[in-house]
Amino acid sequence: MCGIGPDEYNRVSTCDTTKEIWEALQTAHKGTTQVKQSKIDMLTIEYELFKMKNDESIQDMHTRFTSIINELHSLRDAIPRNKLVRKILSVLPGSWESKVNVITEAKDLQTLTTDELIGNLNTYDMKGKKDSERREPKK
Repeated sequence: MCGIGPDEYNRVSTCDTTKEIWEALQTAHKGTTQVKQSKIDMLTIEYELFKMKNDESIQDMHTRFTSIINELHSLRDAIPRNKLVRKILSVLPGSWESKVNVITEAKDLQTLTTDELIGNLNTYDMKGKKDSERREPKK
């Protein structure tokens, strides 16, 4: 009982067996199977409707995307790596179309990791920003 906090202690103080304690803690932290399935459904919808925002950087988009994927993974609903890569490519705005085409044609999307893809997109984004800064006249 010394290894748990006061909230957990209150949940399990009336339990008689370790099995009851385990089940009470598991239900409190993970929820019932119905709650778990509802979370999976909600996150799946969030994943399917995911889009990159217009004013968002690649890194910020990746952070939002990763949090959805990690939550799904923690609920034992993992999405294959190649589907994640394809999803990221599909959510990029139209201004990224040429880069998406280059990646799709040049890379094997079955073996490309999301980290490699994000690194590639970040490099392209930084280079594009630097080029546009050079083209703009200084005030």
